[in-house]
Amino acid sequence: MDTRHLATLRAVRDRGGVTAAAAALHLTPSAVSQQLRALSREAGADVVERVGRGIRLTGPGHALADAALDVAVALERAEAAVEAFRSAPHGVVRVASFQSGAELLLPGLLTRVAAMDGVDVELGDEDVAQDRFAALTADFDLVVAHRPDDAAPWPPGVRAVPLLREPLDVALPPDHPLASRATVTPADLTGEPWIAVREGFPVAGVLDVVAAAAGAPLRVVQRFNDFGVVEALVAAGHGVSLLPRFTAGRRGARLVPLAGVRAGRRIDVLARPDRVERRVVRRVLEALRAEAARFGAAAGTGPR
Repeated sequence: MDTRHLATLRAVRDRGGVTAAAAALHLTPSAVSQQLRALSREAGADVVERVGRGIRLTGPGHALADAALDVAVALERAEAAVEAFRSAPHGVVRVASFQSGAELLLPGLLTRVAAMDGVDVELGDEDVAQDRFAALTADFDLVVAHRPDDAAPWPPGVRAVPLLREPLDVALPPDHPLASRATVTPADLTGEPWIAVREGFPVAGVLDVVAAAAGAPLRVVQRFNDFGVVEALVAAGHGVSLLPRFTAGRRGARLVPLAGVRAGRRIDVLARPDRVERRVVRRVLEALRAEAARFGAAAGTGPR
């Protein structure tokens, strides 16, 4: 079978259709459809079928798309083996991150990469809902993602590399009666006005745990995803919130550890298995891990 046809089938599944796959592969939709027909002939079975005005993969199509990943990994591994004899790793690596993770890790990452001859990093600002991080690996080599403590693993098909665990502290106005406490409990926060992230984003799941421990729903008065703005609102006395320990506390809010519940988030790097076979991608990944280790070691909170 033609490996290009397998890669096209995989793109159609990952992107959800012919048009999106064509855009990602820099082909016309007609060319993608032709490759799918050619692959069906090579496989001796239809790999896609019509559904309304679109298409979906058949059983054989899904099986071939799964196998296409193994083929891609093998090809990248072979290329990396040959490249090891030619030169040091070089090339462009695309890295995406959510905003607070970017603030924490990307300045140091770029400093480390600047010392690597022939390695360039292109950054992407991608603050998405938790269930959309894995899909970003179609467009980026490495995706810095986060999820709450004890959340379900990332979906199959992506490789997840742990970076660190970051505690989430209660952010309080500096003149709040609880601001001088060494710790606070969920019960202490009953009735407080909360500034929360939008539903579906990782920290929202931690707030659900806090509410369950308090035995009462939280009174959410505002929802905003930019932690810098959230901290500014808290500092001005407009509510309380949960904020990441390593990047918050610079805009006037008082951060107090939360006792009685496990409040934190896991920061991981997601990547497609074939992308990780590229030596230059592995080199940037190791730089990310080294940068994250600085924070994990300082707080005693390593990857796992």
